Amino acid sequence: MSKHSAQMTRRSMMTTGAALLASPALGQTDPWQAVAERARAMEQCHALMISIGGTQVLAERFRGPGLDRAVPVKSVSKTIVAALTGAALDRGEIPSVTTSLAEVAPRLIPAGADPRVGALTIENLVTMQAGLERTSGPNYGAWISSRDWVADALLRPFVAEPGNRMLYSTGSFHVLGAVLAEVGGGSLLSLARARLGAPLGIEIPAWTRDPQGRYLGGNEMALTLPAMVRFGAMYLSGGSWNGTPVLSADWVAASLRPRTSSPFSGLDYGYGWFLGRAAGQDYALARGYGGQVICIVPGLDLSMALTSDPTRPARSQGYFGDIMRLIEEAVIPAARV
Repeated sequence: MSKHSAQMTRRSMMTTGAALLASPALGQTDPWQAVAERARAMEQCHALMISIGGTQVLAERFRGPGLDRAVPVKSVSKTIVAALTGAALDRGEIPSVTTSLAEVAPRLIPAGADPRVGALTIENLVTMQAGLERTSGPNYGAWISSRDWVADALLRPFVAEPGNRMLYSTGSFHVLGAVLAEVGGGSLLSLARARLGAPLGIEIPAWTRDPQGRYLGGNEMALTLPAMVRFGAMYLSGGSWNGTPVLSADWVAASLRPRTSSPFSGLDYGYGWFLGRAAGQDYALARGYGGQVICIVPGLDLSMALTSDPTRPARSQGYFGDIMRLIEEAVIPAARV
């Protein structure tokens, strides 16, 4: 072998070795590609985006709108309203989560309401433990057909004592949104744009309003996937984004502590977040109808957004169960590789 040939051989070996170090080992599949393929096979799933430590590791649209188009996030809106509740507490507009409706927004209490309505606390509303008959599920249509959504929600009969079991109800969050507008001196939309949109650098389009002109608290907001990921990443960083405080670290920590549990999924629930644990990792979910999801895994510094067909249900024993398995069996293990 000539000297020139020997040099070429050594150079080729070094190049090949470097390539092997920079790519998955032979016979191994890129774990994020495997996650994408699994999500693509879920025919209701539209798109998926994941970041770890602020670095995007996956962003794919499988069907439906593009990644940068704002799409309906349904009840992920509840988690946004919960964040705005923290912002109001941080500003002293609401003294504490134990502050009652009668203390902070007495004008919202309709005539003829049960005396217990005035004693409902901010915490009762943000954890959906108000005890009032639900406005979600089979009651939703009649509720949004009413002349006053706040009054209708607060005039419903008590079916549990306040502070006891969780009764999933958009009405609780709509009342909470109305409280935030009262104490914040602006609409829920203006508060969302000023207190979340501006510091996070995300667009928050206008959404549905009730007959009184109040923006719906707890449903119908729209966000892009990058905005959803960024919102989750803000919680991972203790309430700040790029060094700018958005929410207090105390509110973030309080939000991710179990307060009650869902009778449907069995997951714990904090302030606007469903809480679970898999593969030794705690995680939190913002969940919307049809399979709209923000998931954060604090121990892995992971923020994930998943959007789906908003016209089809995603039940715990159906498509939402598929999403849960995607997170627990594919996303979390891939992040630990």
